[in-house]
Amino acid sequence: MSTLRRRWRFTGTVQGVGFRYYARAAALHLGLTGWVANNWDGSVTLEAQGDRAALDALVPLIERTNRWARIENIETAILPLKEHEYGFEERSGE
Repeated sequence: MSTLRRRWRFTGTVQGVGFRYYARAAALHLGLTGWVANNWDGSVTLEAQGDRAALDALVPLIERTNRWARIENIETAILPLKEHEYGFEERSGE
């Protein structure tokens, strides 16, 4: 099992539609740690850490459960692991 950390930046209709709520619920369901935050430009940033299979399942799960969000573009990056991170939180802005 390999642990990774990914950052996603979502654009489209991703603010004001419960995106952070559904992202947090999906991440917790998959056993991931990290955070999700709205950005000043209307995008949303999400960082998650955990098993590769869980990370791969995260975005499809968010899309299936949140009918109001419309993701138009996703930028993805691999980041260094964060030690001693527990839980998954919603942040107010980046």
